[in-house]
Amino acid sequence: MNIIATARKVERRLARSVDAAIGELVGRSAPASIEIVHAVLELAEERVQEIGHGRRVFPFNRVLVHVLAPPDDREIRPRVEAVVQGPPSLADRLCERLRALACQPERLTAQVTFAATAGPDWQAPDFHVEFQKVASRNAYPRQVRAQPLQLRLVPVSGVTVRRTYCFQAGRIDIGRGGEVLDSRQRVTRTNQVVFPDDDSAVNRTVSRRHAHVIFTPAASQYRICDDRSVHGTAVIRDGRTIPVPPGARGVRLRSDDEIVLGRARLRVTIEPAVGRTAVTAPARRSLP
Repeated sequence: MNIIATARKVERRLARSVDAAIGELVGRSAPASIEIVHAVLELAEERVQEIGHGRRVFPFNRVLVHVLAPPDDREIRPRVEAVVQGPPSLADRLCERLRALACQPERLTAQVTFAATAGPDWQAPDFHVEFQKVASRNAYPRQVRAQPLQLRLVPVSGVTVRRTYCFQAGRIDIGRGGEVLDSRQRVTRTNQVVFPDDDSAVNRTVSRRHAHVIFTPAASQYRICDDRSVHGTAVIRDGRTIPVPPGARGVRLRSDDEIVLGRARLRVTIEPAVGRTAVTAPARRSLP
């Protein structure tokens, strides 16, 4: 038993070392988000229950993480969401940790919410974790029935590296240039939909970190989110312009929408993915 416990401690130290290296890559504030993730894993491990004959169970299927996000801090939300969404996602990390403890977790979801002030019962000054058991028939009705969807993006204004982009699920970053570097020339973001960083007047209105599209399995929908771009993001639908405010929620996309990125535009088509070939986002390099 001591050997197993020691092995687990070594495994956690290695995981922390890897994540610390990731934190160095994405920026100075990122490790704080990584520490929240590790705290969630350790709290989950404490809730594993012995049921006899060497068997263990984790009696929850939903994890809610409440994170302190003061109104004047505009960076904490995207940083925490980037770490929670992964890859690997927080839910994947939880399942991996539980399987290492000889648990076979049922379908598990992990969600993050943000609060302007900390609650009186929070476990830490800057975050709080809740573990819940939700009835399966109510928790995942749309996930069970949802059909895989393919997102197709075609430029109608501005020039992109490819004439057509197709994705299935995940996160799709959109911006000018394939890679975004910080002041120390470290890669902090890889765009999957790339507007070349050239002298084109239209392309110059697209920010390097302009926007991203995220797929939400629970609702079976794609949403466009603005990443605090200089010239803004909007959706044109049936002749009506819908502004996309900066932040995590974004605007739901529908077929025949046009995504407006400064003066550039992308036409949206969403269709069943059965029998089609697509890139599963996020990719880790610029598309050819």
